[in-house]
Amino acid sequence: MKKITRIISQTALGISTTATLLAGKVMAAEDSIQQQSVDSARKGAEAARADGMPAELVGVDGVFTNITNTILYVVGVISVIMLIYGGLRYVVSGGDSKKVTDAKNTILYAIIGLIIAILSFAIVNFVLNSIGTNNS
Repeated sequence: MKKITRIISQTALGISTTATLLAGKVMAAEDSIQQQSVDSARKGAEAARADGMPAELVGVDGVFTNITNTILYVVGVISVIMLIYGGLRYVVSGGDSKKVTDAKNTILYAIIGLIIAILSFAIVNFVLNSIGTNNS
């Protein structure tokens, strides 16, 4: 009885080992086929790209990164301009409580906008760079 159990367990171990090795070879062949199709698609995309066009949509030099950075720079510049404008309004308010309150609110909202622009810049660049590194 022990001999039969031992033979059955050895046979099962041999079959499972063979199946594992064959599965690895099949998966390696599938990866090779998939890599070939990715390479051919990449070659086709590069052939269609004109000179000077960006190669990547995301990543360090990607299109989305450049667009979002430009928009966030504009928002930051507008926030600084509004901060200066609020400071000027505060200076020329002449002690009128309504004008002082309006100027302080302008300064407060400009600072909040500037903080949001800086944090958005950091978050968007982190996310786009993370996506860009996973695609390559």
